[in-house]
This record gives sequence, C-alpha cells and structure tokens, in this order.
Amino acid sequence: MPDILYKNLNVHYSDTGSGKVLVFLHGFLENSRMWDKVSQTLNQNFRVVCVDLLGHGKTQNLGYIHSMEEQAKMVIFLLNNLEIEQFSLIGHSMGGYVSLAIVELIPGRVDRLCLMNSTALADTEEKKINRDRGIAAVKQNYKTFVRLAIPNLFSEENRTVFESEIKDITRQALEMSAQGIIASLEGMKVRPDRTNILSGKSLPVLMIIGEKDPALDYQSLLKQAAYKNVTAVIFHDGHMSHIENEHDLTTSLSDWFSKRVA
Repeated sequence: MPDILYKNLNVHYSDTGSGKVLVFLHGFLENSRMWDKVSQTLNQNFRVVCVDLLGHGKTQNLGYIHSMEEQAKMVIFLLNNLEIEQFSLIGHSMGGYVSLAIVELIPGRVDRLCLMNSTALADTEEKKINRDRGIAAVKQNYKTFVRLAIPNLFSEENRTVFESEIKDITRQALEMSAQGIIASLEGMKVRPDRTNILSGKSLPVLMIIGEKDPALDYQSLLKQAAYKNVTAVIFHDGHMSHIENEHDLTTSLSDWFSKRVA
C-alpha cells in the first residue's frame, strides 16, 4: 500500500482492481483495513480505492480539528493524483460525513453515493455534548475510551458473536494517537446538515441501515431514506454492517453499483 504526501504528511491508501472506481472511506476509530473482505470481492469487477483518513491507520494528524471538509479535500487531492475524474463513494459512519462533504465540493465528479451506517444530519445538541464528554474521556485515558467505544458499535447480541473481531478492531484503534481521536470528534461535532444532497434530483444514493444501530437514530434514517433518489437496504443488526452483515452487504453493494441508473 503506497503513500502520498498531502500538506507535508503521509496519506495511506490502497488501489486495486479495474473498471468503475469505488472509493471507500472508513469510520471513526477505523482504518482502510476494515474494507479488506469487501474489497476482495468487489475489486474483481471494480477499481477499489481505500483511504486511511486523517489521524487514522497510517495517515498522520493534520491539526487539532480534522473537519469533514478537510478530510474531503485530502481525499480529492489523492484522487486527483491518481488521475481519477469520475468515481462513486462508499462511506461508513464518519466516512459518510466525509463523502457528503466531497459531494458538496465536487458534485459533478461523484456518480453515486452510499451512506453506510451514516447520516446526512448534523449532530443534535445532545450529541455535541456527548462528543465533548468523549473528548474529555480521551484526554483522561484514551485507551479506556477506545475499549469502551468499539463494542458499543455492535448490536447487543453481536458483542458476543463477534468478540474476536471486536478485539481486533480495538487493537487497531489503540494504535491511533489521542490527538487523532480528539481531532475527529471535534470535526464530527461541527459538521453541517447535508440532507439537501439526499433530496436532490441527480445523485443516486444508497443507504445501508442497521435496525439495531446503537450509534444512530433508526427513525431519522428511515426519514432520510424516503427521498426519491434514495434506495435503502435495512439489516437487523448494528452499526458495523461490514462485519455483522458481511455477505449481504457485499452482495448489496455489488448489485447496486452494477445496476444501470435510469
């Protein structure tokens, strides 16, 4: 996996397969390795680019706040360097927020958008308070924050079923710096509402929704999925569809990105 230099820091990514370009953006406390199993199937028919976002994986920190717009500019910089003009986006959780920011910055270059366990809404006031509490917890002991946060992304019953996977994700997340975690929490807290992108008439959107997602409000996701250009796929599990629903997710993505849009 190569690196490129963005604002004097290393950005880590992978680029496999050929064909239509699918750009995968991971979520908070994750990295591009979360897509390994999904990409092994999809890169047989698509060109798959997976990126470590700022402060995650092997990509370095840029500042005290990693705004979704700054993350988006970094991804666009990478795609420009790879001479990729048209592409589709798949963003998990925070990666969905970054994907929406990319669409806003360069709408004409994005063919399709998949929001996976993500939302176009801004943080509620309650959520912003919880972000601040998270920042305080990270400053006190970021390892404890990570160890508590990861299991709570799964549906309650799956925390036992996927115990091994939870341990692996936690181990990888503990490789992050406290500053990288804080910068993302700060960035997510100040992101704007971007539901106008879902309500537009030109961009096809796929929403992957977990019925028992502990991190997002199910009813608000259903309301977003009701827009005309939005297709919804609902799983009966949590926030980590790439693990909790791996096979069905991969099939859904392959089918939707292969389908001709009218």
